[in-house]
Amino acid sequence: MQTRQLGKTGPVVSALGLGAMGMSGMYGPSDRAESLATIDAALEAGITLIDTGDFYGMGHNEMLIGEALKGPKRDKAVISVKFGAQRDPAGGWIGFDGRPAAVKTALAYTLQRLGVDHIDIYRPARLDPNVPIEDTVGAIAELVQAGYVRHIGLSEVGVETIRRAHAVHPIVDLQIEYALITRGVEDRILPVLRELGIGMTAYGVLSRGLISGHWDKDQGKAKGDFRAYSPRFQGDNVDKNLALVEALRKVAEAKGVSVAQIAIAWVAAQGPDIVPLVGARTRARLAESLGSLDVTLSADDLAAIERAAPKGAAAGARYAEAQMAHLDSER
Repeated sequence: MQTRQLGKTGPVVSALGLGAMGMSGMYGPSDRAESLATIDAALEAGITLIDTGDFYGMGHNEMLIGEALKGPKRDKAVISVKFGAQRDPAGGWIGFDGRPAAVKTALAYTLQRLGVDHIDIYRPARLDPNVPIEDTVGAIAELVQAGYVRHIGLSEVGVETIRRAHAVHPIVDLQIEYALITRGVEDRILPVLRELGIGMTAYGVLSRGLISGHWDKDQGKAKGDFRAYSPRFQGDNVDKNLALVEALRKVAEAKGVSVAQIAIAWVAAQGPDIVPLVGARTRARLAESLGSLDVTLSADDLAAIERAAPKGAAAGARYAEAQMAHLDSER
C-alpha cells in the first residue's frame, strides 16, 4: 500500500482512505454483514485511514466500526472522527455545537461507541457560528494533552478559519469535498493549506456516486438517501452531469480503466498532500477503488480528463441551499 503523510505534523496513512458514512443509511439501506466485511477487506488491503462521524446514523457508524476494529485490528487503523452536527429524532439537521463542553462530551460518547481509548484525528464537522474556532480547537487541544486525541483536523472551513485554528494548535488536515466536478477548493483553500503545511482528506471524490460510472437516474430514491435532495441529482442537472460522465467514460476506456478509477486517480494526482476518501459500501466497490492506485495519469491523460469534465462544468450546487449556508468553506 502506498502511503502519504497528513500535513507536516500528522500521521502517515494509506494513500486511499475509507469513508464509512454510507454504511449507516445516508445513501439508503446498507447490509451490516457486507459493511463489516468491507472494512475488514480494506484493512487487509492496507488501508489504514477510516473516516466516520458521530452523527452518521447517530452512533450507528461508530458502533459498526468499533465492532470491525475489535482486538488487534484497532492498531491497524487511523480513526478520523467528525463531531458537532446536531440532528433531531427524525434525522433532520438542526445546527452545530462547537462549545468546549460539548466537544468533550461528544468525545466521551465516541470513545464508548468505538470501544477505543483514543481517537487519532478529531475534527468539528462544521464551523459553529456562535463559538470562536479558537475555543473549539482549544478544547480539542486539551484532549490531546490528556491523551484522548492524537491529532486535530478541520472540515469544510475557509481560509480565515484555517489560519485561526492553526494558530491555536497544529492542524494536520482539512477534510473537504474535492472531485473532478467539485473544484472550488483549488482557488483559495488549497494554496493556504500548502502554505501552512496542512494536508487534505478529500471526500466526495466520486460526487456521491454521480461520477462513479455506475449511477443511473433510477437510483437514489430510498428513504433517507442524501441524493434525493442533492441539486446535482435533480431535473435537468442530472442529465447534464451524466453527460460529463459519458465523456469521462471514453477517456477511461481508452486507458483501460473504469470511470471511478480515473476519477479517484485524478484527485490523487493533484498532489501528494491529498488523500482521497472512498465511500465503498461493498467489497466489489472497494476492489474497484483500490485499482485506482495502479493508475498513473500522464500529462496527456490529465488534459483529456480536463476536456471531458472541465472545471466549473457541473450543474447544480453540491448541497441544497440550506446546507450550503452552513459551509464556512463556501464564504
